[in-house]
Amino acid sequence: MKLRIHGGVGEKGRTCIGVAHGTTRLLLDVGVDTSAPRGPGYYPAISPEELAATEAIIVTHAHEDHIGALGWCLANGFSGRILMTAEAAAETDATLQAYATAEERALAQAVRFEIIEASKPFRLGSIAIETGRSGHVVGGVWCHLSADGRRLGYCGDVVPASPVFAMDAMPPCDLLLLDASYGEDRVPAWERGLAVTRWLEAQPGGAVLPTPLSGRSVELIALIDTPIAIHPSMQAPLAQQIAATQWLVPGIADELSRKLAGALLWREGDKLPKAALLCHDGMGLAGPSAAALAQARTEGHPVLLTGHVPKGSPGDALLAAGKAQWLRFPTHPTLPENAALATANGAPVVLAHSCDAATARALARSIPGLNPAPKPGDIIEI
Repeated sequence: MKLRIHGGVGEKGRTCIGVAHGTTRLLLDVGVDTSAPRGPGYYPAISPEELAATEAIIVTHAHEDHIGALGWCLANGFSGRILMTAEAAAETDATLQAYATAEERALAQAVRFEIIEASKPFRLGSIAIETGRSGHVVGGVWCHLSADGRRLGYCGDVVPASPVFAMDAMPPCDLLLLDASYGEDRVPAWERGLAVTRWLEAQPGGAVLPTPLSGRSVELIALIDTPIAIHPSMQAPLAQQIAATQWLVPGIADELSRKLAGALLWREGDKLPKAALLCHDGMGLAGPSAAALAQARTEGHPVLLTGHVPKGSPGDALLAAGKAQWLRFPTHPTLPENAALATANGAPVVLAHSCDAATARALARSIPGLNPAPKPGDIIEI
C-alpha cells in the first residue's frame, strides 16, 4: 500500500491524501487552502490524469480544508465514487457555496454521494476500510485502511476529549497520520475554555465570535453561560447537529437544546446584540460573519477569534489592526493528546497533517516515530 501526499502535510490547508494498492486508487479528503489565492496553491496538488485514475474519494467531514475542492476534482477528471456520512453530505453544499466556484458547486450538486456509517466496515477494491467517530463534528470520522496486512490510520480532524462530541479509538496501524493543527500547543482544553468564558464575562456589551457552522459552534454553545445570539440561518443546522445524539457525549443534548432555544437572533443590518454573537464562517470570509465583522469594526464592537485565521482574511485584518482578540478554543488535539494517541496506537511511523514542516520537526522531538520530512508530491510505502 502506498500513500501519496497531495496536500495538508508539510503545510496547513488543502488536506488530500492519496492511497494506492494494486489497481485501487483512493483519495482521503479533498480540501482547499483558504490562505492561498484561487489557483494551484488553493487546490490539492494532483493532476487531471491522477484524478481520472482515482476510484473513490472518502470525505471525513464537511469543513472547507477537507471538502472544499470536491467540485474542482469533478471539473478536472474525477468521475468515481464519493463516500461520506449522511451528516457530512447534508453540510457539503453550504461549504461549497462559501469556498468553491459556482461551476464547482453545480458539479457537486449533480452527483450522488454514497453514505457510510461510523464503525461499519466496507471495502473499496483491494482495500478494507474501517471508520469511527472523530470527536470533531457531528458526522466526522477517522479512517483505518488495510491491505495485505499493512495498515494506515488517517485521523482527519479529531478531538480525543471533547465535552460534546464522542471519539472512538482507532485500531493499531503501521503508519498513522495525526491531526497536528495545534502544533506544539500543550494548554489543556479546560484552561482554554476558562480563558474564553472570562473574556466574555468582561464584555457586558456583547461580542462577535466568528465560528464554523458545524463543530465549534456547538462546543461554544456548551461552554458559554452568558447570553448567546446566532444568525437565523444557523438555527436549523445547529438543531440538526444537537439532535444527532449518536455523535454526542451522552447527556449533553438536553443542555445544548435548552441553550439554543434561548438564543437571541441577529440579522444583517440589526444592531449588534449584548450577547456572544456566534456567526459563521470562522474567518469572516463567507456567511453572516462577513457582515458582522465589518459592522463590529465600524462600531468598535469587541471581536473574539477562536480558531485558525488564514492570512489575508477579514479576521486576520482585524487582528493586525488591533480590533480583535484571539483566544484558541480547542477543536483539535494538543501535543500531549497527539503523543498519547500515537503511543496508544503503536504505529512505528507517524506523520503530521495540517501543520508546516517547522512545526512537524518540533513535534518529532516529543512523538517517537514522527517523520517531519514529507511534503506534497511525496510517495511513502507502507
